[in-house]
Amino acid sequence: MTIKRIGAALVALSCALTVAAPAHAGTVGARTRDAFLPTSNITIKSALGVDLTRSVGILPLHRGVANGVPVWYILTDVSDARLARDMGLNFAPKLANVGNGCASCVQEVTAPQGMGHGVVQFQDRPDFSPTRLLVPGPNGFPPRTFQPGGTAGLHYSPFVHLTNSAVIFNAPIVATGNGPFDVIHHADTSDRIMAIDTARMTVDVLFVRGFSDGQPIMYLNFESSDGFAATEERSILDPGLALSPFANGGFRPGSARAEIFAFANGQDGTDSPPAQGLTHAINDGGVPEDANFQNTRVLDDLAKDAGDTHNVFQAFPTLRDPRLAAQYSPLWDLNIAVWNPFAVGLGVNRAQTDANTILQLAARGIVTSPGGLPLSSANVIINCPALAFAHQAPTAPQAPLPRLPLSQVDTSGMIANTITFARQQHRF
Repeated sequence: MTIKRIGAALVALSCALTVAAPAHAGTVGARTRDAFLPTSNITIKSALGVDLTRSVGILPLHRGVANGVPVWYILTDVSDARLARDMGLNFAPKLANVGNGCASCVQEVTAPQGMGHGVVQFQDRPDFSPTRLLVPGPNGFPPRTFQPGGTAGLHYSPFVHLTNSAVIFNAPIVATGNGPFDVIHHADTSDRIMAIDTARMTVDVLFVRGFSDGQPIMYLNFESSDGFAATEERSILDPGLALSPFANGGFRPGSARAEIFAFANGQDGTDSPPAQGLTHAINDGGVPEDANFQNTRVLDDLAKDAGDTHNVFQAFPTLRDPRLAAQYSPLWDLNIAVWNPFAVGLGVNRAQTDANTILQLAARGIVTSPGGLPLSSANVIINCPALAFAHQAPTAPQAPLPRLPLSQVDTSGMIANTITFARQQHRF
């Protein structure tokens, strides 16, 4: 706490300038030279822009209060199709299920003028004061130690509904207090908040690069139910989200979750593909460091595709088949994928970009969960709203689903399957 307070005091003047200037000011005049994504590539239509040079999404900021403390939130997803269209948010029908069997997964709020208007009364808020800490291990991952940079209050959830309404919004709180805000060490903001402007009501949020259905995408990250995931992804710890319905819920009725895949032992390097995974992000991307506009090393690594785990979504809002698009949810059920030792030895542990392709690899024993178990949910939940796609919109899976559930797959041919896969990849 002392280190964070000293850091906050040292940057108070620069933080004050952040509030007074446009949220995307960074370095005066530099924004005019930044590369921006075409607005047609953005799925959150209310977003004001996606800056590729600084790796931020620029979003409208909204005001609230929690237990007498001013809070600042954004809107990304909603379970109602009409509201999604009218408000420029992602349509996520599965969010309607998030409170089933988990009352604490949804926060009831009061908003007389509706979400995004006036001052919204929240029941609770995150505590952003803890100092984020990640010390890499001998190989990067797993780390020696870690500590998330924020924790959820007992009654806090990013998923909210108005009194007497079944519509669920994804409305994460990203800052608390009246400012000036600490966007250097993040004592009162999420660790992904790069700039915040309460006059123009905009906020710059560091996005994450990943893949969906064969295409590179960008998404946001706000909460995780797991301490390491929250630390590595620069989000806050919200353990209660692990009770949301339900593990391995993917395409099952009543589930609020969608599947996301993270590799533990993909290749390292400064380009993705081929690099991907937790070791890559820690070793190549400055993940242990604070993210802010002053830390040009982190920004440069991210702009070069070297600073993220490059996780893979199983669903995306732009999928052509409405049944598949309806599987999109910002509430992601993490599957930790591990390449078997033969795949690593043969050098075929290259970045994967399609969820069904990963599941096909798992059906052949080439990819497993940790410990060699069939690939499955780790019951780690992360709140990651889709933001945009880099080039072409994801429109369809690149492979069919496996015929059998992975728990029923016979992996006795794992070595032969891996050799065949290596030959298909022209590795020998």
